[in-house]
Amino acid sequence: MNLSVVIPLFNEEESLPELCQWIERVMLANNFSYEIILVDDGSTDASWKVIEQLSENNKNIRGIKFRRNYGKSAALNEGFAITQGDVVITMDADLQDSPDEIPGLYKMIFDDGLDLVSGWKQKRYDPITKTIPTKLFNWATRKASGINNLHDFNCGLKAYKKEVVKNIEVYGEMHRYIPVIAKWAGFTKIEEKVVHHQERKYGKTKFGIERFINGFLDLTSITFVSKFGKRPMHFFGLWGTLSFLFGGIVSLILIIEKIYKSHYHIPTRDVTDKPLFYLALIAMVIGTQLFLAGFLGELISRSSGDRNRYQIEKKL
Repeated sequence: MNLSVVIPLFNEEESLPELCQWIERVMLANNFSYEIILVDDGSTDASWKVIEQLSENNKNIRGIKFRRNYGKSAALNEGFAITQGDVVITMDADLQDSPDEIPGLYKMIFDDGLDLVSGWKQKRYDPITKTIPTKLFNWATRKASGINNLHDFNCGLKAYKKEVVKNIEVYGEMHRYIPVIAKWAGFTKIEEKVVHHQERKYGKTKFGIERFINGFLDLTSITFVSKFGKRPMHFFGLWGTLSFLFGGIVSLILIIEKIYKSHYHIPTRDVTDKPLFYLALIAMVIGTQLFLAGFLGELISRSSGDRNRYQIEKKL
């Protein structure tokens, strides 16, 4: 099979028939063998009934229905698990992503040998309250991840080599960082393609301003887990040791200063009367706690079932 199109959705009953017809026209025009996987993320409207009707009329359409709303990451992860196509396309269900982009995305993966292609909505039909935070979010992600050639990490329109979606896990709100997750999994051939962004035709956006706050928190989390998930002591142990040494050295200097001035009868305050001494003690306590956190993290990591799970590209 050439293509799998994974579409997560929440309350999009109006747009689904038009979207699936559009995708079908593109597939037939390019002689692609394909499947459309519609993942209903706990919709409260008639989206699932529409999916059932579409599936009856077109055997290339498959559906997954969640009992409740779990989020876009969960929907993508479940969709990825059942894909069969050599190239996997993801897009939103609100008709703001154009299926006409599919042949170009497919070519970049299948013919050009890329692992992942992310869409870039260079011209957006969104309010400034959404575009400004998005630019800030993308700038921070580029700096943290080192993927400097992407302008829009959170674009729903993406293309993947099949091996990518079968070797990454998307959870929480990590759908924003799939290029970062793919990079840390060893898939480094990542490029972008300028894609057409359309105005929303039906319904209203499902995302609020809180997604940007959650986005930065998730970025911190994924950066840490990617670098230190299998060796937490390298992070906590390092900073714990530095903090403890700093507090210990400062305390020692204060004690030596007290002994020296007392020996030569130079007026001085007691060590315990100096605020710096208590700051040094706090640094030592924090250092001890960080070191113990690293030690416990190391024990948990070593007992993890995937502690020796690595991405292998080829075997002879």
